[in-house]
Amino acid sequence: MLVATAGHVDHGKTALIKALTGVDTDRLPEEKQRGLSIDLGFAYHDLGGGEVLGFVDVPGHERFVRNMAAGVAAIDYALLVVAAGDGPMPQTREHLAILELLGVPRGAVAISKVDRVDDARVDAVTAAVRGVVAGTALADADVYPVSGLTGAGVGALREALLTAAQTGRDRDAEGNFRLAIDRGFTVSGAGLVVTGAVMAGRVTAGDQLLLSPQGVPVRVRGLRALDRAAETGVAGQRCALNITGPDLRRVTVRRGDWIVAPEAHAPARRFDARLTVLGGEARALTHWTPVHVHAAASDVTGRVAVLGPRQIAPGDTGLVQLVLDQPIGALRGDRFILRDQSARRTIAGGMVLDPFPPPRGRARPARLAQLAAMAAPTPTGALASLLDQADGLVDLQNFATAWNLTPEAADALWRGQDLVRLTVAERAVGLSRNRWRALRDDVLDTLERWHAQHPDSLGPAETILRRALGHPVATALMAATVARLLQDGALRRDGLSLRLPDHRAEMTPEDAALWRRAEPLIAEGGIRPPRVRELAADLDLDVEATEGFLGRATRLGHLLRVAPNRYYPPAAVHRLAEIAEETAARAADGLFSAAEYRDRSGIGRNLTIEVLEFLDAAHVTRRVGERRRVLQTADDAFGKPNY
Repeated sequence: MLVATAGHVDHGKTALIKALTGVDTDRLPEEKQRGLSIDLGFAYHDLGGGEVLGFVDVPGHERFVRNMAAGVAAIDYALLVVAAGDGPMPQTREHLAILELLGVPRGAVAISKVDRVDDARVDAVTAAVRGVVAGTALADADVYPVSGLTGAGVGALREALLTAAQTGRDRDAEGNFRLAIDRGFTVSGAGLVVTGAVMAGRVTAGDQLLLSPQGVPVRVRGLRALDRAAETGVAGQRCALNITGPDLRRVTVRRGDWIVAPEAHAPARRFDARLTVLGGEARALTHWTPVHVHAAASDVTGRVAVLGPRQIAPGDTGLVQLVLDQPIGALRGDRFILRDQSARRTIAGGMVLDPFPPPRGRARPARLAQLAAMAAPTPTGALASLLDQADGLVDLQNFATAWNLTPEAADALWRGQDLVRLTVAERAVGLSRNRWRALRDDVLDTLERWHAQHPDSLGPAETILRRALGHPVATALMAATVARLLQDGALRRDGLSLRLPDHRAEMTPEDAALWRRAEPLIAEGGIRPPRVRELAADLDLDVEATEGFLGRATRLGHLLRVAPNRYYPPAAVHRLAEIAEETAARAADGLFSAAEYRDRSGIGRNLTIEVLEFLDAAHVTRRVGERRRVLQTADDAFGKPNY
């Protein structure tokens, strides 16, 4: 169990920890000189049987609330310390508010320095504290009069803490590993060591992890858990990790960074959340208010975008999007607090709902419904609710990362839901089986109507079929739907044309005779077939008649119009896509330029540009700046050629 102190400056928190554990948590020379805690301090008490109680001592001065917030982000138990002479003070209330906003579930109250006052004063301060903690998680907490100097009452408090540790529930160690870094330092002969609270999962020496948000790979050389050498560290413990990595020398490790499993690496510059404004605030929290955001051990600046109504009144809760000035680690369920722009007071706090907000439409009703679904207490309930919504399309990769699901847990969740998995723009998505059936039937019915209306056409291209549906379907979802139907055998692809398996389209006798003359001339050109004007001359036809014939042949799937003046047979188009694959494969980053494609294909600069624009339109490639990336193979895009 991790216990953190809380309370006003000079109320005896550090002295009380020393009385409980024998450890002076003030480690900095300035702290010793001034007699004032500035940064976090740590101590441990052996419960016996291998169980250790960890203490985090936090500074109480208002200037160091940012350090206090970093120390209490992952604790199990709060020890609110109030000096008998002073009674509740400003930071008593602010620290209590922070504990409440962070959802710290349990705690106790220590009335300190009782050796300096009489019993009547202790009773009066106890009553005052009861009023301050009313309505919080500490409302029914036990109160212990103590003295760190004489030791009075310390034994009873220690026994209460030991009982709380033994009766409390262990933190769930499921999920991918996440450690919030609050310190980093170099140890002679060992190298870089980082310390922090383990928020999820477990770690073992030898694990390959990432320093986040930088994304730098690291390896765990060794570790200590609760200040003892250990083989494994788990959620709910404080750990020190000795890490190494070839790229660590180029980055600076700071408080607020994370050590995470690769699956939990998701740097966020914005996230959607549920936010509660403190009831003591003088005014409502308005849209686009500048704030300090404290999440785990991080402290970054940003702004609050209020979703729905443009403000949240004191004491009320609403949905917001936090837009940050630099990325942090934030997953669904993480708690955070907000302080005002000058970092003088705590104003609100909440819980992350979705670290992957859409780039637009953050306050639309459909988006607010998605956030309501993400507020469900379990990923099973959240996924079921998302699938039931009108859109019903869920990015499974983002969902698993947001909920910090291990690959095994994610696979089990997908299997337990009534969903169909598709691949959209290289990402796994899920939609409800009912939505899938409706979309599948719509595509097949639309294609059947197309065949009836265009009996001489082999079938429409994917883009035309999508438009013919009569309702908007995202391009990526349409591509995934077509791919699944092709895989299931419900559709056939001939070049760019899509058709039902039993549909056949035939040329008129006149066109068939002309095709027997034109086909060898077109095929002879390979990936550089003759221009329309050149073909017209070879066929002894005028250009207009030739274009009409080529258009009819294209509708039947015999040809594809790649450029305004060139028609290709499907096998040649397939080869063009293969060349894109081969060119991309030669590059370390998988990207290639038009010049590289031109050199590999040998078709010349102007035709290269036309071919690449065609491949972009066919979703075979995608332009990335001045280069291109291959999105799908030639076989997936155009089917296997009939050589």
